Amino acid sequence: MLIVQKFGGSSLAGPERLRRAAALIARARQRGDAVIAVVSAMGKSTDELLALAHELDPSPPPRELDALLGTGEQQSAALLAITLDSLGESARSLSGPQAGILAVGAHGDGQIALLWPHRLLETISAERIAVVCGFQGLDSHGDLITLGRGGSDTSAVAIAAALRADRCEIYTDVDGIFTADPRVLPEARYLPAVDYEDMLRLAEAGAQVLHDRSVRMAMEQSVEITLLSSISGEGGSRVCRLPGAERPPFAGLTGRAETGVMTLVGRAAGAESLSRLVMALCEQHLPVLDGAVGEGYLRVQLPPDKLIEGMRLCHRRFLAPDTE
Repeated sequence: MLIVQKFGGSSLAGPERLRRAAALIARARQRGDAVIAVVSAMGKSTDELLALAHELDPSPPPRELDALLGTGEQQSAALLAITLDSLGESARSLSGPQAGILAVGAHGDGQIALLWPHRLLETISAERIAVVCGFQGLDSHGDLITLGRGGSDTSAVAIAAALRADRCEIYTDVDGIFTADPRVLPEARYLPAVDYEDMLRLAEAGAQVLHDRSVRMAMEQSVEITLLSSISGEGGSRVCRLPGAERPPFAGLTGRAETGVMTLVGRAAGAESLSRLVMALCEQHLPVLDGAVGEGYLRVQLPPDKLIEGMRLCHRRFLAPDTE
């Protein structure tokens, strides 16, 4: 089997986590799988590079900013390849351009236009692990262009689609997908599978699990994503096309602390459920400042200091109704 495994920055933050990521890759290789690993920059290094650039120039040239930010993923790729070598696994690090990722658009917000996988196929045919820099590609001028926040997820999905990989695994520091952020609502329920449409709406509303561009591409290319913990490598949640009978009426809830906006996602979200939610909030003396519905979601705005209380009520009523 051919497996694409993507590791986020938190999964590569320091030697111990690099070793853990390398061990997960090595485990797949020992099963006989070919592996392409896609990496983000380690830890908070992208933020640190951005801060340094803006300290030197409040408006750094976009081309040079992309050239700078691309070094974060290059560090991750080289260090992970070195770690794999220490485990006796042959690996080769490749930048986004070297991996054949061609992108269009503005610097800092590029979009993948084409993937020319010759170098990737050459690497895995030689029974090496390809460790690819996510978040970056080559533009029509021959310059490095970055793909925007969360772009490494999109890189992984694009590679999986182009090479028709058997699996696309995205490793992060959480155990899977939940009905809400469990760090905000400890009562959030684990979801073994989420429909593409629901995951896209959650990502667009600000959920940090997956980047919305990666979900949209996965849906268009029919790439099933498995989200796994880089800590345990076990469990996980699938993002896929669910049959109607398996798709729940409501799939998840997310909120934006700075605005007090919470978004409830699901095929049953609509005017009737918005009315029910507003009434329930008002009964608890939680002031509703605004409300709206769209395809597959509803949105309510509360005072920011009332957001968590409102999310807890919404979760109880729509995502865990058996607890009412």
